[in-house]
Amino acid sequence: MTNRNEAAGTDRPLVFGGIEAVVTDVEGTTSAIAFVHDVLFPYARSALRDFIERRGAESDVRAILDAAKREAGDVAMDDSSLVATLIRWIDEDRKATPLKALQGVIWEEGYRRGVLTGHVYADAADALKRWAESGIRLYVYSSGSIAAQKLVFGHSPFGDLTPLFAGHFDTTTGPKREPESYRRIVRAIGVSPAAVLFLSDSAEEIAAAKTAGFRTVQFIREGEAQPAPPGQASARSFAEIRVKR
Repeated sequence: MTNRNEAAGTDRPLVFGGIEAVVTDVEGTTSAIAFVHDVLFPYARSALRDFIERRGAESDVRAILDAAKREAGDVAMDDSSLVATLIRWIDEDRKATPLKALQGVIWEEGYRRGVLTGHVYADAADALKRWAESGIRLYVYSSGSIAAQKLVFGHSPFGDLTPLFAGHFDTTTGPKREPESYRRIVRAIGVSPAAVLFLSDSAEEIAAAKTAGFRTVQFIREGEAQPAPPGQASARSFAEIRVKR
């Protein structure tokens, strides 16, 4: 079902009917981009060397490090050289799955120690709770690892929000700018693409999801997003969106 609000992207609120599932991005959508770039990335960067020295021998951490070496094309690389490579990847904002996994483990330690608290917008927390209570299934699809996603929502200012979600997807599903990744998601959750609403601040991700048949809203939070193309439904807040089954 497509209505005038959805097609025009100008009227408020945006109303979507026939929705069985919502798939949401994190950065720039449920959470501030600044939190990731100004808090999480610098924390992981500063803690990286010490973390690998302390926990690099643990089997799960070593598996991630070995995967990072394969990604770098040098399985014989020593840990000191690997640290330099990982820091360069962080500075480049490279979407490498081993890096995302390692960052997630480092952040988990930071959350557990009480050094970090996840950022979630109040409007996002309110809407997600309301949608989950109405029987709509909620999923996260982010370039951040599934572990990192759960940490952000599990240590939010509004308490543990992870029970709201039916599942999580990250780059192991595929790149977020490729339509096939979204086709994999609908096959995994068993819902028609037309019954899924995808939320993201990225115009490229929105375009990929639309190609796969998803309904979409592009988030334009203050100073944090690309402009929406003509005809694309957009919102500055979850409060502007109404979804119903």
